[in-house]
Amino acid sequence: MKIVVLAGGLSPERNVSLSTGTMVTEALRALGHRAGLIDLYFGLETGGADEAFFDAPVSEAYKKISREAPDLDQVRRGRKGDSPSMFGPGVLELCRMADMVFLALHGTCGEDGRVQAAFDLMGIPYTGAGYLGSAIAMDKDLTKRMVADVVSTPGWKTVTYTAADIDRLVETARLPLVVKPVASGSSIGVSIAYTAEELRRSLTEGLALGGRTVLEEYIRGREIQVGILEDKALPSIEIIPKQGFYDYANKYQPGAALEVCPAEITPEEEARVRAAALRVYETLGLSVYSRADFILTEDGEPCFLDQHPARHDTHQPAAPGGRGGGH
Repeated sequence: MKIVVLAGGLSPERNVSLSTGTMVTEALRALGHRAGLIDLYFGLETGGADEAFFDAPVSEAYKKISREAPDLDQVRRGRKGDSPSMFGPGVLELCRMADMVFLALHGTCGEDGRVQAAFDLMGIPYTGAGYLGSAIAMDKDLTKRMVADVVSTPGWKTVTYTAADIDRLVETARLPLVVKPVASGSSIGVSIAYTAEELRRSLTEGLALGGRTVLEEYIRGREIQVGILEDKALPSIEIIPKQGFYDYANKYQPGAALEVCPAEITPEEEARVRAAALRVYETLGLSVYSRADFILTEDGEPCFLDQHPARHDTHQPAAPGGRGGGH
């Protein structure tokens, strides 16, 4: 097959996406497919869309993910011309030439349903969930509203605020809280606020990500992830950061976290967390594959945190042993 691997884009997660896309491209080529990697935002800045793309070399430099999210203003300045389109030159032409588009996009530039909707209208086949399931699962507040009746989830409220609202939010908060941007992934902008000063700092930093934030009750326990593939729950994975919680740095820096699969939990806990993941998957109307994140509490209750409809994370290989805590 001829496959376009679509990555990058204009999202705080673009570096994660490019790493994902590079590894996916190599894996597809190893399986005998003609696969080419292209950045959604930059596209083909030189040359046209032709067959040579599917055999072009892929930069090894994309595999390494920096500890800091990219400066998107700098990314914008790096593109030639002044087109307002998220699709760079030649991207759509290449996607039309391909038998399939593998969506290796992360974040609001490709996981929120907009690219999927465009491809649906153009008749371009792609991997992952459709536009509606993607849009719902990208919005943490909407996701939690939809699943709150079918699974246990931490208490939360969603706030849209400006700098003038921060003092009031800090004064009325019941700490500790997990602070999460409503529509972001890779734990970018996520923090745990134990004190008023930490909450103030988190909210101030959140303004740069749009100022719409989920303030979620902090639940202590073990972080468990469950993948769904073709309506079947896969074995659970326990995430054990070596320090802190599973933030952006711990996700993408080699050796910063252990991933234990299957998670070392009881058969009863395994059954409960898999059943909860399936209920979320079905309630949100997702398809093909997805991943649900939980905190497994001390009494063995899976507490739902987040849902990913089409994530292709490049985590480190699973390793045995250990126990985790936190959120």
